[in-house]
Amino acid sequence: MNVKILMLGDVVGTAGCDYLTSKGRLRSFVRERGISLVIANGENSAEGNGITPTSAKSLTEAGVDVITGGNHTFRKKNIYGMLDDEGTLIRPANITSHAPGTGHVTVDVFGYRILVINLQGQIYMDTHASSPFDKLDYVLSSEEGRYDAAIVDIHAEATSEKLALARYACGKVSAVAGTHTHIPTADAKVIDGYTGYITDLGMCGSMAGVLGVRLRTC
Repeated sequence: MNVKILMLGDVVGTAGCDYLTSKGRLRSFVRERGISLVIANGENSAEGNGITPTSAKSLTEAGVDVITGGNHTFRKKNIYGMLDDEGTLIRPANITSHAPGTGHVTVDVFGYRILVINLQGQIYMDTHASSPFDKLDYVLSSEEGRYDAAIVDIHAEATSEKLALARYACGKVSAVAGTHTHIPTADAKVIDGYTGYITDLGMCGSMAGVLGVRLRTC
C-alpha cells in the first residue's frame, strides 16, 4: 500500500487557518488525492505569530494530523499546556529539553509507523537551538525499531543549512522539508534516490500582503 503524505508550510494567521477549513477545502483535497497523513507547520497560525489552542484546534479541525513548530512556537504562553498534553502538536526537538512539549511523534497510518521529527536551524535564527544534526541522530537512535519511515520538518532560515541536513539525513529518513521563509523553492528532488527534499514549502496564507502579513502604509 502506498502512503501519501502532504506537508504544508507555515500556516499564517486566521486567513491561513480559515482557508484550510473553509468549505472543507483541505479535507476535500485529501480525499481527492488519497492522502493518508497531513503535516502542517503551525508556528505562525495565531495572529501576531505563535500558536494558540484556538489556532491549533482550527488546524486539527481542518484535517491536519500533525502540527509542527519553529522559533515562534513559545510566543503565546497559553499553548504551553497543550504542547505537554497533545502528542500530535510538536515543537523543535533541538530546543532545550526544559521547554514544554516534545520534538517528535510517531503516528499510525494504516499500520505503518510514521515518525515525524521537528528540528530548528541555528543560522540567523532568533531562538537558541542545539545542533539539528546531533538531535536528528539522537531521535532516530532513541526511536530505533519503533518506526517504519521518518519525516523531518527543518524550520530554518539558511538554505545551506537545510540542504546540508538533508544530505546528512539521506538514507536515514524518507523526506526532509524546510519551512520558515514563507517562500516556496523550486528545488524539490529525491536525493540519491532515497530521501525526498525541498528547501522550503512556502506558506498557507494571504498573498495580498508580505509573507502572509498585512501591509502597512508609510
